[in-house]
Amino acid sequence: MKIAFAGLGAMGRGMAGMLLQAGHDVTGFDLSDAALSWLEENGGRRATTVAQACMGADALVIMVVNASQARTVLFGEDGARGALGAGALVLCSVTMPAGDAAAMGQAASDAGWRYLDAPVSGGTVGAEAGTLTFMTAGEDAAFEAAGPLLDAMGRNIYRLSDKPGAGSTMKMVHQLAAGANLAVAAEVMAFGTDQGLEPALLHEVLMNSAGSSWMIGDRGPRMITTPDSAKSAVDIFVKDLGIVLDAAREERFPLPLATAALQVFLGAASAGYGKADDSQAVKYYECLGGKPVDGQSG
Repeated sequence: MKIAFAGLGAMGRGMAGMLLQAGHDVTGFDLSDAALSWLEENGGRRATTVAQACMGADALVIMVVNASQARTVLFGEDGARGALGAGALVLCSVTMPAGDAAAMGQAASDAGWRYLDAPVSGGTVGAEAGTLTFMTAGEDAAFEAAGPLLDAMGRNIYRLSDKPGAGSTMKMVHQLAAGANLAVAAEVMAFGTDQGLEPALLHEVLMNSAGSSWMIGDRGPRMITTPDSAKSAVDIFVKDLGIVLDAAREERFPLPLATAALQVFLGAASAGYGKADDSQAVKYYECLGGKPVDGQSG
């Protein structure tokens, strides 16, 4: 398939790479020249605008930060409108409120496109390995058209509804679980270190005990070593837990754990770690006087 790809960041780069490996023709757009150079080096083509990327494309994959950016990709100046042909697929993997996903699906349908609400889980490792979990929602034609793309980029493909919005609802619920688990991982590593335990040994014992979790296993080592680059930033959980709490407030549904978890990420972001790897949520505790888990900061 001829695919336009908007958003070649940490996740989008891996996803576009898997599409190229599967033999698809990928033309990408990103504000980063380095990201576009990477695409060219790996067999894709660069575009100077979304509209240019969409010319003659069978599908547009969107992997930008939020709903506002996704709307700009579709309907902004030099966006997909007027360039992406009628009947083309729009596969949107952006984490956004369910209401925004539903509205975007309707707007895409009005523009003559098939829209699949398709957020993901699996991080950069899953994106680069083609093992992402897709949480999709959309009409039959959109889901069927997306099949070759989903197969190239994902391992676990779920269809939650024939109407856009349900995929984003599932991703929101997932982010509640992921954010709360990561906040607990940060608190556990910070508290154990402050109590005088050696961080690497603390982590090893946790991973061989009932208190282990996927987040402690994945993010714990990055808390100990402080990575130079972010696989996923602290600010992402500020955004995503904000989406969770906005939805809960609208429904008058209490979420005390999500509320507490958000404070950890807000605290880390306000201390200057918003763009850092999300494992650096642990710095929130350091800023409150805790011992540094990496043994270097402070």
